[in-house]
Amino acid sequence: MQKDGSSSEAPSNHLGRVRHRKRSSEVSQDANKTNGANLLVNDRNKYKSMLIRTYSSLWMIGGFIFIIYMGHLYIWAMIVVIQIFMARELFNLLRKANEDRQLPGFRLLNWHFFFTAMLFTYGRFLSRQLVNTVTSDKLLYQLVSWVIKYQMVICYFLYIAGFVWFILTLKKKMYKYQFSQYAWTHMILLIVFVQSSFTVANIFEGIFWFLLPASLIVINDIAAYFFGFFFGRTPLIKLSPKKTWEGFIGALGTTMFSAFVLANLMGCFQWLTCPRKDLSTGWLHCDPGPMFKPEYYPLPGWVPHWFPWKEVPIMPVQWHALALGLFASIIAPFGGFFASGFKRAFKFKDFGDSIPGHGGITDRMDCQMVMAVFAYIYHQSFVMPQSFSVEMILDQILRNLTFEEQQILYEQLGKIFQDRQSMLT
Repeated sequence: MQKDGSSSEAPSNHLGRVRHRKRSSEVSQDANKTNGANLLVNDRNKYKSMLIRTYSSLWMIGGFIFIIYMGHLYIWAMIVVIQIFMARELFNLLRKANEDRQLPGFRLLNWHFFFTAMLFTYGRFLSRQLVNTVTSDKLLYQLVSWVIKYQMVICYFLYIAGFVWFILTLKKKMYKYQFSQYAWTHMILLIVFVQSSFTVANIFEGIFWFLLPASLIVINDIAAYFFGFFFGRTPLIKLSPKKTWEGFIGALGTTMFSAFVLANLMGCFQWLTCPRKDLSTGWLHCDPGPMFKPEYYPLPGWVPHWFPWKEVPIMPVQWHALALGLFASIIAPFGGFFASGFKRAFKFKDFGDSIPGHGGITDRMDCQMVMAVFAYIYHQSFVMPQSFSVEMILDQILRNLTFEEQQILYEQLGKIFQDRQSMLT
């Protein structure tokens, strides 16, 4: 009897796999047999796809520039919207409609964990900005201070509530699917929040530290596409058959040059270089610091005497930009290769279809997330001053002391200053 049962199930499973492979959103196996046939140089429809890709890219770049002009808070909102779209695409990736119909409310549990992770992540990164925004209102300040103080407890019990919710929804014959979805949900939270939270931290350190790395990824992607489009002959990696060594090397040179030039252009605008200490949207004015002040280097002796410039102004941040450009060209593309391998493992062409010619939001953000983490770590390690500053101490005071404790500290400091002045006189 068992033998007959297994033989009856085999054809149905086989047919299910055949139907599964024929979906338009997935990669055909014939396309993976040879790398040469997949190169853009040999693609007959490449000009049509290039026009679609270029058109959607121009719309995205235009919208991105407008949001940058609006300021830090709007960029943060854009990041949140991108995270929601990424989570939706990833949640749907391994979703099975038949099982979901038998588990009403199970999909809502994914979003419960998502927004709990959002509260935990942004509460940790933006507590200082939130406190600085509400300091003028005593009642609101006390409320916000209480929320920040007990934020980890709140997030923990929200997570425990989701955990208990998951246990109570376990259903017989659905255990494997439910536990796989539970693990997949946590993997999504790890991918989306752990990396993109660094993006938000970069924004409030100065839009420069968000805009430059993000721009370098875009430039590298565009340059690799066009160099591979016109000159690509040698396949780079089997995970992405259309990637070529010509595109990789051409993008490397273009990105390094762009990093050096863009750092100089962006460093001239205080709107991009000044850190934001609160959640307001007003214009910024600050001392850009030595990192954004040009240093003059004399030209070598072999330069002709008729050349009008004897010195070249270079900002110190331009040397740091070269490190960012090198990472964006060599390491960050492996985020895209990882995504390509993941899609091929599940036989999907794209994570979604929300961007014509590009696929889904996740398809555009794979390299950006890797770059955002590096930019944050690099800024904290090599750019941020390591010694204590007045701003760092004030940040700790506002974050850890209550309003009454801050008043006591203020009075004690006043007494110390009076005693020192009396000793000097």
